[in-house]
Amino acid sequence: MEEQPLETTVYSLDPSPPTQPDRRGTDRYLSLLRVGAIVVANRRELCLIRNISAGGMMIRAYSNIPIGTELSIELKQGDPVKGVVKWVEDGLTGVTFDAPMDVLLLLAPPGDGPRPRLPRIEVDCNAWVRQNGDLVRIRLLNISQGGLCVEARRSLIVGADIVITLPGLTPAAGVVKWSDDEAYGLAFNRALVLSELVEWLQEQQREQRRRAEGDYSPTDPIGEAVIQRSSMRRS
Repeated sequence: MEEQPLETTVYSLDPSPPTQPDRRGTDRYLSLLRVGAIVVANRRELCLIRNISAGGMMIRAYSNIPIGTELSIELKQGDPVKGVVKWVEDGLTGVTFDAPMDVLLLLAPPGDGPRPRLPRIEVDCNAWVRQNGDLVRIRLLNISQGGLCVEARRSLIVGADIVITLPGLTPAAGVVKWSDDEAYGLAFNRALVLSELVEWLQEQQREQRRRAEGDYSPTDPIGEAVIQRSSMRRS
């Protein structure tokens, strides 16, 4: 039996604030969202954070907050971020931050305390999955230490053992946990090392900047390996 995917807070490296949600298929997800504290007109209240990007956030507030309202949200203890409400739809509220924030810095633990596992972080890049000897090209949607959500035009088998190859990372063994049309949830057999994942995310952040500046060439982890092997044979 397929496992039902969870709807958890998504952290994005995108500089743009989250847009109105696509309501298709939302009833197929269990919700496990991060709780935040917002201050509106000197009133402090809790909210559920659905998405956070460098430019803004999407929250589910427990009171009516009109468009144009200025507010602040405490994402880390004692470190509020200011913003303004840009849209309200179906109980969700879109907030644009007054100034861009560093999402990876937000996820860093305070001081010398224990380092928690990262939540899901949105990333847009190509990768590969090896399943039963077949190589399947996938598009990465988000990643955490424990797994990733991807899109694949070729079918992946729920429960199948796989090997996941991401550009710049060592291939990792995993399993297909769930499917939803062309979307799949993949779990790593062993959680990624946090320091390696953060370094990889920082490189993806730099590539996003290069892409925005028009100086970007997407990498193909399998293609690069083939080219390297061919060069070694010629030498």
